[in-house]
Amino acid sequence: MRLKVENMSCGHCANAVTKASQNVPGVDDANVDLEAGELAVSGTPDEAALIAAIDKAGYPAQVIEG
Repeated sequence: MRLKVENMSCGHCANAVTKASQNVPGVDDANVDLEAGELAVSGTPDEAALIAAIDKAGYPAQVIEG
Protein backbone atom coordinates (compact mmCIF):
# COMPACT_ATOMS: atom_id res chain seq x y z
CA MET A 1 0.00 0.00 0.00
CA ARG A 2 1.31 3.47 -0.88
CA LEU A 3 0.08 6.68 0.66
CA LYS A 4 0.66 10.32 -0.18
CA VAL A 5 1.57 12.09 3.07
CA GLU A 6 1.36 15.87 3.41
CA ASN A 7 3.65 18.15 5.46
CA MET A 8 6.71 15.87 5.60
CA SER A 9 9.79 18.04 5.19
CA CYS A 10 12.60 16.51 7.25
CA GLY A 11 13.97 13.38 8.86
CA HIS A 12 11.98 14.04 12.04
CA CYS A 13 8.78 14.09 9.99
CA ALA A 14 9.71 10.85 8.26
CA ASN A 15 10.47 9.19 11.61
CA ALA A 16 7.16 10.37 13.09
CA VAL A 17 5.18 8.98 10.13
CA THR A 18 7.12 5.70 10.18
CA LYS A 19 6.60 5.24 13.93
CA ALA A 20 2.89 6.12 13.73
CA SER A 21 2.31 3.65 10.91
CA GLN A 22 4.29 0.84 12.55
CA ASN A 23 1.99 1.05 15.58
CA VAL A 24 -1.03 0.12 13.45
CA PRO A 25 -1.97 -3.57 13.68
CA GLY A 26 -1.23 -5.42 10.47
CA VAL A 27 1.70 -3.24 9.38
CA ASP A 28 4.75 -5.43 8.77
CA ASP A 29 7.05 -2.70 7.46
CA ALA A 30 6.85 1.01 6.67
CA ASN A 31 9.22 3.03 4.50
CA VAL A 32 9.04 6.78 3.87
CA ASP A 33 10.22 8.38 0.63
CA LEU A 34 10.67 11.93 1.93
CA GLU A 35 11.45 13.41 -1.49
CA ALA A 36 8.26 11.97 -3.02
CA GLY A 37 6.18 12.61 0.11
CA GLU A 38 5.06 9.00 0.16
CA LEU A 39 4.82 6.11 2.58
CA ALA A 40 5.02 2.48 1.47
CA VAL A 41 3.53 -0.06 3.87
CA SER A 42 3.64 -3.83 3.67
CA GLY A 43 1.27 -6.12 5.50
CA THR A 44 -2.49 -6.06 5.88
CA PRO A 45 -3.40 -2.98 7.93
CA ASP A 46 -6.86 -1.50 8.04
CA GLU A 47 -6.70 1.43 5.61
CA ALA A 48 -8.81 3.75 7.78
CA ALA A 49 -6.80 2.94 10.92
CA LEU A 50 -3.54 3.62 9.11
CA ILE A 51 -4.73 6.97 7.77
CA ALA A 52 -6.09 7.91 11.20
CA ALA A 53 -2.78 7.10 12.91
CA ILE A 54 -0.79 9.19 10.44
CA ASP A 55 -3.31 12.04 10.65
CA LYS A 56 -3.09 11.95 14.45
CA ALA A 57 0.68 12.39 14.17
CA GLY A 58 -0.02 15.60 12.23
CA TYR A 59 0.42 14.43 8.67
CA PRO A 60 -2.70 14.20 6.48
CA ALA A 61 -2.53 11.10 4.27
CA GLN A 62 -4.45 9.41 1.51
CA VAL A 63 -4.02 6.07 -0.23
CA ILE A 64 -2.67 6.34 -3.77
CA GLU A 65 -2.14 2.62 -4.38
CA GLY A 66 -3.82 -0.22 -2.55
